[in-house]
Amino acid sequence: MDFIDQIKTHAKTIQNLKEKIQTEEGTKNALIMPFITILGYNVFDPDEVNPEYVADVGTKKGEKVDYAILKDGKPCILIECKAINSDLNKEQASQLYRYFSVTPARIGILTNGIIYRFFTDLEKENTMDVKPFLEINLLDIKEPLIEQLKNYTKQGLNLDELHDTATQLKYTKEIIQIANKEFSEPSEDFVKFFAQQVYPRKLTQKALENFSAITKESLDQFLSEKINERLKSAMKPEPSKTPDVQSPENKPVVEPTDVIVTTEEEWEGYYFVKAILHDVIDPSKIVIRDAKSYCAILYENNNRRPICRLYFDGKQKYVGVFNNKDREETKIPISSLQDIFTLGDQLKATVAMYQIPAPKTPQAPQ
Repeated sequence: MDFIDQIKTHAKTIQNLKEKIQTEEGTKNALIMPFITILGYNVFDPDEVNPEYVADVGTKKGEKVDYAILKDGKPCILIECKAINSDLNKEQASQLYRYFSVTPARIGILTNGIIYRFFTDLEKENTMDVKPFLEINLLDIKEPLIEQLKNYTKQGLNLDELHDTATQLKYTKEIIQIANKEFSEPSEDFVKFFAQQVYPRKLTQKALENFSAITKESLDQFLSEKINERLKSAMKPEPSKTPDVQSPENKPVVEPTDVIVTTEEEWEGYYFVKAILHDVIDPSKIVIRDAKSYCAILYENNNRRPICRLYFDGKQKYVGVFNNKDREETKIPISSLQDIFTLGDQLKATVAMYQIPAPKTPQAPQ
């Protein structure tokens, strides 16, 4: 299982256990130690992961960090843990802030087992920044951030490059936040930037007010077009690799009495499903297989792993979804093909269920 799959499997564990965990100790044992293990560190080797690491602060002796990850006998990453229901606000980061300044560690992590905030000393050397340069929520996984997380695994850890990586992440994060704010509510300077390039006259206050609305509408249209481009790209049919899949451009010519016709609406429904799932699964694993009473969309072309079924032959259209281990089907009526997008969470849950490894069958004694 690769790194991203391990993180996703761990996220499912969090979802199942979060209501049962109340204490900090429970959070450590059930959520944080397994996470450190996924990063490749041996939590049972104190020379690699040192629990309750002593970090004396000034006159305070015996101050302890929950975990210190060691490299060449020195701490390089400090991890401060909070209970799962804790709010990771600035006040709770102050304890980690004190530890950071009295150890050689260059990365501090504050976590409640769900959210992981990564800090370093970009603003002032040996003084932990107030704002994290990276934040990962395991219940809202964004794969580009998980790729960044690989830099902090045992195999990927490079202390010489950490500063540059953290700098890039910090400023990328802040620029994205600024862009989000400007796109939703453009500032006067942002509006002027565009207006001065297209408006030949003097920008009066009235003109700026008009351009504020025009700028927001233009940005909304720009984002919409970009999203549509991605959807169209995700919905492009891929070359057929099995006899069960036919592309609409290259359907075999057979007699009408022998053929099961895959309609254009069924193909569109198939492309919509691929678009919904393209960020959580390789699109080549999503396969269409038509039948007389319905059109099946399967995971890895396996009849035992249906993602959904399209019932488009009647006046009322339905999408059959499967979201439990017994493969029980629920038919959901839709009024238009676009309604398939409202089923995105259920379709993703079904695919996630198929990605969980099957338990190994114990071998009989020889």
